[in-house]
Amino acid sequence: MHFFVTGHTGFKGSWLVALLKSKGHEVSGYSLAAVEGGLFDLAKLDQDLKHHTIADIRDLETLDRALVDAKPDVVVHLAAQPLVLRSYEDPVETYTTNVNGTLNLLQAVTRLSSPPTTLVITTDKVYRDTGKGSYSELDALGGHDPYSASKAMADILTQSWAETHPSLLLHIARAGNVIGAFDVSPDRLLPDVIRALKQKTPLRVRHPEAVRPWQHVLDCLNGYLMFVDAIEEGQDLPVALNFGPDAGGMKSVLDVLGVASAAFPEFQFETIETLELKETRLLTLNAELAHSSLDWRNQIGFEQAVLMSFVAFGQEWRERLYLEIDNFLDVT
Repeated sequence: MHFFVTGHTGFKGSWLVALLKSKGHEVSGYSLAAVEGGLFDLAKLDQDLKHHTIADIRDLETLDRALVDAKPDVVVHLAAQPLVLRSYEDPVETYTTNVNGTLNLLQAVTRLSSPPTTLVITTDKVYRDTGKGSYSELDALGGHDPYSASKAMADILTQSWAETHPSLLLHIARAGNVIGAFDVSPDRLLPDVIRALKQKTPLRVRHPEAVRPWQHVLDCLNGYLMFVDAIEEGQDLPVALNFGPDAGGMKSVLDVLGVASAAFPEFQFETIETLELKETRLLTLNAELAHSSLDWRNQIGFEQAVLMSFVAFGQEWRERLYLEIDNFLDVT
């Protein structure tokens, strides 16, 4: 099949391009330019693409043209402003990218003469923060910070679009705290740990008690593709599914730092006081619906997923990337 991936130059997008190629699919991408030193850049993933469009998801005319040219079988919409702290710094960018960008994608897909199966990726943070922790697909959506609110808005928009365009094969996947090698984003825990190790400075940690549904990027993406396969097969499926670890994977920031400290005795961190920016303390996902609907579960345990995030592939970026994926596919 031919997949069209928005946000394909980002962390998850880069891993998805490589995973799709390993599965024998054609891939086209639409995204902002790759970050220098990120996985897309280092592994030269542009050579694996049928169409490679560098543009903003908010540019509807260019997006329309890219989809018409590609004629994909499947669209996976990852393009987003994905960072909570950045959403406080630039809420307008966050809302216009995450909400208007999703609206553009839905419009462009609907206009195609043969609309593809479309999977819109939102986040675990779409759920209203009630403090209860384990959120299922039936829980109310909401968001205190601009990032969470914008993704909840994009999620509700997609649900509405699916209701009003019933002929479309349109679904939503929710996951968060996805980890793995070569995430170079600022203000994410594992990349920050790696930067602290390289700089030989203590990591300053905001909320060590915060609990999140950590999972390896390949487990998460494998869930997305199993969802797509089931949609393509005509199975009767929910509009939205959560993808997250079993209860044993619901760990705190301090748990992640414990694995890092055991692996790197020189690693140090310190807890700091922060400005009172609202951040969810307890956030876990109930993925039972994905388990029962798709027979999907994570294959990589919590500690292994954290350790795999520290892998240094050295100079043979492409070879090691595809070897990592092949090893994962052998056990799934």
